[in-house]
Amino acid sequence: MTDAALSADQQRPAEPAVLDDVPGWFWDQDRHLFAWFLGRQEKAGSSGDLMEMGAYLGRSAIVIGSHLQPGETFTVCDLFDSDAPDDENAAEMDMSYRRTLTRTAFETNYLAFNERLPEIVQAPTSTLAGGRVAPGAFRFIHIDASHLYEHVAEDIQVARTALAPDGVVVLDDYRSAHTPGVAAATWEAVFNHGLRPIVLTDSKFYGTWGDPEPAQLDLLARRGTLPHCDITSESVDGHRLVRISGSDAGAEPFRVSRHHARLAAEAERRAAEQVAEEAFRTAEHDRDAADRDLADRRARAAERRRPANVAKRAVGDLLPPVVTSAIRRARRG
Repeated sequence: MTDAALSADQQRPAEPAVLDDVPGWFWDQDRHLFAWFLGRQEKAGSSGDLMEMGAYLGRSAIVIGSHLQPGETFTVCDLFDSDAPDDENAAEMDMSYRRTLTRTAFETNYLAFNERLPEIVQAPTSTLAGGRVAPGAFRFIHIDASHLYEHVAEDIQVARTALAPDGVVVLDDYRSAHTPGVAAATWEAVFNHGLRPIVLTDSKFYGTWGDPEPAQLDLLARRGTLPHCDITSESVDGHRLVRISGSDAGAEPFRVSRHHARLAAEAERRAAEQVAEEAFRTAEHDRDAADRDLADRRARAAERRRPANVAKRAVGDLLPPVVTSAIRRARRG
């Protein structure tokens, strides 16, 4: 293999066998909620396009894309490995994503679970503003791009225009200590721009500019049915919201990738080869130890057969013990 081919092979993204193989911060609790909201829309006969602003390596996009219905489009907007539009955004990229985030890696991960790539806009999410997306055409939008207040506030306004009346918007990192800009933009939208909360998890805010009550009642009806999860309701300045907290333990896994069987077989082969290699090394070590022991025993036997040593033993055997002891003492003296 040439150096160029080896370099290309080393840079090729690893194919995932399961969703957990895709790097990212998308936990099972939210994965189930994404599927629940999208599935609920589909059961109600709702249709509309899907969008994700900020995809990283595709972990949440894979789940969203799996709910794409005939006639719908899925738009993913991310810088990937492009340059950031301003210094603050560039600093954020360099700190968290630059070494791992590439469009090739995203596409490899996405196609492992879905048949076709989404419509990819490799640019800042600000390019979606100003009429780039059709008003009211979307049923579900996930915002997980920049954590800077100005960018998130603009993304929320894009979602407000793009969503259908009862569409759902999801905001990531709305409460993390390291993302105060997301929290500020999220609650500003609630108190000043008509966004109505539906449900909160530890990581994400789910809201709508429509009526949140039907979804909230359906969620509250699930109390006691989700293992390790608590579903509660409370009011914030007249806004009712549902909270889901608890563990992901026992969550049903996402379906495996198209590579799963092959990767599992390869892993099993590598494990068998490792066992065989370890057995060979153990046997080789045992053989070496046996050879060293045999050589040592032969050396001792040869030493005993040397003429001088044979004569010494013969003299020792022939002389009386008293004389032998006297000779030994004289030698020590």
